[in-house]
Amino acid sequence: MQAAVVPEAGAEFELVERDIPVPAADEVRIAVEACGVCHSDAFVKESGHPQLSYPRVPGHEVTGYVDAVGDDVSQWAEGEFVGAGWHGGHCFSCEPCRRGEFLKCDNADITGLTFDGGYAEYTTVPAEAIAAVPDDLAAVDAAPLLCAGVTTYNALRNADLQPGDLVAVQGVGGLGHLGIQYAHAAGYETVALSRSPDKESLAMELGADHFINASERDSAAAIQSLGGADGVLATAPSSEAISSVVAGIGNDGAVIIVGVPGEDVAVNAQHLIGTAGSVEGWGSGDARDSQDTLEFSSLREITPQIETYPLSDVATAYDRMISNDARFRAVLTM
Repeated sequence: MQAAVVPEAGAEFELVERDIPVPAADEVRIAVEACGVCHSDAFVKESGHPQLSYPRVPGHEVTGYVDAVGDDVSQWAEGEFVGAGWHGGHCFSCEPCRRGEFLKCDNADITGLTFDGGYAEYTTVPAEAIAAVPDDLAAVDAAPLLCAGVTTYNALRNADLQPGDLVAVQGVGGLGHLGIQYAHAAGYETVALSRSPDKESLAMELGADHFINASERDSAAAIQSLGGADGVLATAPSSEAISSVVAGIGNDGAVIIVGVPGEDVAVNAQHLIGTAGSVEGWGSGDARDSQDTLEFSSLREITPQIETYPLSDVATAYDRMISNDARFRAVLTM
């Protein structure tokens, strides 16, 4: 099989030929159709994760078909359309696992980081990390939903929000353009915030009820003019941008951070106290969360905007993603 390998931290991708992996007793082998290129793949490309070893095949937005199953796997069968996301398995025995909080597993694996991922024609994944993909979703569309999709969908559905609530999505990019669609489909009064005024028409097409040009208006004041947000989904990884929306929440409102900035986020503590508000974070989801995301996306016809590249163009796809030139998700095809 062909695979794109990072041989060591900071090195260029190498396209190599490898033996097709044999699944362990508790694993599923996927014949990969598509794999999204995510900003978190920089952990592998540039290093920066304590569980990482080299050489490594990145990729944690994997879609394809079950090609083989291990001897102990009964829940998946050859030919099924499946996907695997960031959460690559759990130990079942630590305290978070015993409470069913698999995403918080003390010994969690990460697809494309602790084991080889989807920048290859085949990959093997622990059976508990597999999600079923609806047949009406294309593999290239489903792939980004296994990270960007589940992150935004799961953050919103686990927030204390009700249909009709005012929800702002900060950033109209790889995460934000999906967050707007999920917020609209959930029945929220949806506000899109961006420093790029040229994204207004797209935001409205995706389902936003309001657009705030953050390059010209104070974000918090603009949100307050609409009544104050019950929730703000912060998708752009900018500490300054996240800080700027905290004063926009109303009573009992929350800023939910899903885009990780490189610096600490300053908050207006007086506003949080006065509104009993909060600033919180949310990280992707486990395989069942991914499947929920895929099923809801199929139901409401929610898809990402993507650019596709053959595996041989992995360097170009990665460079466009890391430089924020991709609009909005880059996807490798096999």
